[in-house]
Parts: sequence; structure tokens; C-alpha cells
Amino acid sequence: MKLKPLAIIAVVALVASACTGSSATTAPSAASNVAVKIGVDLPLSGAELPNGDPTLKGVELAIKQNPVAGFTVTTNVKDDALNGKHDPQTGATNIGQLVTDTSVFAVVGPFNSNVAQAEIPVSNAAGLIQCSPANTNPALTKGAAAAALRPTNPNKIAYVRVATTDDIQGQAGADIAYTVAGAKTAYVVDDTETYGKGLADQFVTSFTALGGKITGRDGVPASGQNDFTALLTAAKANNPGFVYFGGVTATGGGLLRKQMVQNGMGSIPFGGGDGISDGSAATASSFLNVAGADGDVNTYMTVAAVHDIPNAAQFATDYKAAYGAEPGAYSASGYACAQIYLQALAATKSADRETIRAYVTNSTNKFNTVLGTVSFDANGDTSQHVISEYKFDPTTKDWKYFQQKDYTTGVTTTAAP
Repeated sequence: MKLKPLAIIAVVALVASACTGSSATTAPSAASNVAVKIGVDLPLSGAELPNGDPTLKGVELAIKQNPVAGFTVTTNVKDDALNGKHDPQTGATNIGQLVTDTSVFAVVGPFNSNVAQAEIPVSNAAGLIQCSPANTNPALTKGAAAAALRPTNPNKIAYVRVATTDDIQGQAGADIAYTVAGAKTAYVVDDTETYGKGLADQFVTSFTALGGKITGRDGVPASGQNDFTALLTAAKANNPGFVYFGGVTATGGGLLRKQMVQNGMGSIPFGGGDGISDGSAATASSFLNVAGADGDVNTYMTVAAVHDIPNAAQFATDYKAAYGAEPGAYSASGYACAQIYLQALAATKSADRETIRAYVTNSTNKFNTVLGTVSFDANGDTSQHVISEYKFDPTTKDWKYFQQKDYTTGVTTTAAP
């Protein structure tokens, strides 16, 4: 979905006129707690719910389990889905509303990279820090494209993320195709959005560098994702050894895999990034649910976060006790973003937006989170460069973790047998 620059600029202008970049909330007195909020902006309806809801629950669990003396912390939650799909313009409106709520000292979200592209100019203008649990597009933090998202305060970072970037995730997807699946040729489809196209581009670069050959490459906008038959018919003629999808379930991932089966391509291994990591086959509207039983076979997926987190069993137990379900792919990441803010709040004893922003983005500050120790570089990117890899398990009808790779150390850790 394309951004609408004029509308976004209007939101930035409104924010600039309504907010000085610092909240009025000050340090607590000895006599009473100060009521403050963590804003949350995630896709929370329609086909996006399987991703957004478990991430929100991670934030809520962190706030419940990590009280900060002198403060009462609650949330102001916004849904950036429109008609069941993440929407950049809705996100820009949401962040503008969070900016005007002076009790909000920090924001968790968004989930999707093109929504972040629309929100960062607004949050940057206000000096309101955002921590994304899931954004992976490199251009949000690196290079001239990232600088262009900060026209008001170009030298101030007000956006960080605990997920690593697609220049790494795309490498992992290519390695799965070439090394794990043993494919030497691949057909690539993306949804033309910020996340999907960027991920697919990196897959192509990395797969080719490994010695693989791309037999075809197509982009299908989300609005045209109902029928892949013509593309698949042409792709089948080139006999690819692997099919890779850059995008999310809501922009056609599950449907593409389902129609591969219908077009006699079900035996070809299939892969995608964390955009298709949204629950088991029993989860309504998830990739595995949409793809169907035949489409799930020989399917791989990556997540731009650590699987082998410290105390993983305890986190899963606590989450299930609170919500009666297993954590989602980014529940721990949402928890970690909230933890970082709560630790900043405790350390500074202030909910002033500029104080929190400066503390979080200071690369010398390290945060002890459910993901492990996290800090942020000068761009706002996480110190953790780990990709977790999964394959569909026909027994459980769910994703099964098989290994994670640390692209800083080069260490691969495989799942216990």
C-alpha cells in the first residue's frame, strides 16, 4: 500500500503545533504515584489479529509483572488495521493521537514496516520514543531513507526496535532454501509493500550469492492478491526448486501457498519471513489456516528475534496462565519493549518524554529483558542479530523451531532432539 505524503505531513504539522516535544509528566512525589501510560499501536483486527493481539498481551504482561515505584503505568491502545489489514495512514493518525495524550511517555509499535514509515515523522517531531517489536525493513533506521523520515529532528533518534533487520532475515531465508531445502533455483513473489519487497530483494541477493538461480520474480499489490493462478502457471513452466514470498498473510501469503497446491506445485518447498508467523493451523486467518492441510507441507518460516530466550519456559508459563494460550512469535518482543521503557522510567525517575527518549537511545545503556541483554546502536537498531528458523510440523499442525543463527557471532544453535 502506498503512503500518502501530504496527509502524513499534515499530521506532523498538527503534532508540531500541539506539542513541544516533551510531556508535562514529572517525577513522582513521595506521597502518591504518578499515572502514566505506554502507548501501543498494533494491527488488532481482521486478518492481522493473530499477529497484533499476542504482541499486545506481551506488553500488558510486562507492565503487570514489572511495577515501577512511584508510578502507576497503564496503556493507551490503538489499532492500525483498516478493513482487516495494517494501514499506514491509520497508523499516522494513531501516533498523532498518542502524541496529544500527555500522559503517554513512550510507545510500543508498530508491527508493520510501512506503518512505521508513516509514523516515524510524527513521533520524531514530538520527541516521543517508539520501540517496535517486529519492524525489520532496514530503511527505517539506516541511510538517507531513514534520515528523510526525521525532517523535524534529523539528529535525534526517537525510534528503536528489538527485531533485527531484513538484510539479515533475507540471508536466513536464502540459506534455508539453498542449504536446508537443497534448492538451487527459486521463484520469488512479493506484495510490493515496504517489508515484503525489501525482504524479497534481500532473499534474491543472498540466494544468488550462494550460487542459486532466480527463475522468476513478481510483485503483486495487496489489492490484487485474490488470484495468483496466472503467475503460478508461468512460474511452474520454469520448474523452480523453491518458492519464496515477501509479505504477510493478509497480503496474500497463505493464499499463494494454497493456490500452489491447486496448480500442481504443492510439492515445491515454500518459505517466507515473519510476516507469515501468525499461529497454528487452528488459528483463524493465520498463514497455516489459510494455506490448508496440503499447502502446509514442506513450508519454512523465519522470525527476526531470538527463540532461545533466557527463561523461555517461565515466560511461556506466565503468558499461558494470564491468557490461556501459548505466546505468539512477537509476544516476548512486545514484553521486551515495555520492559525497556519501565527500566528507563525506574532509572530516571521521570516520565518526561525527552528524558526517556535520551535514556533509551543512549548506546551505553543496557537493558535486561526477556530476550536477554539489549542495547541500541546510533541508528536505533538492536544489538541482537539473531534469526530463528521454523518448519511446519504435520503432527502438531503448527510451526516447529529447528535452529537459530546469530549473525554477529556466526553461531548456529539447533533445537534439542
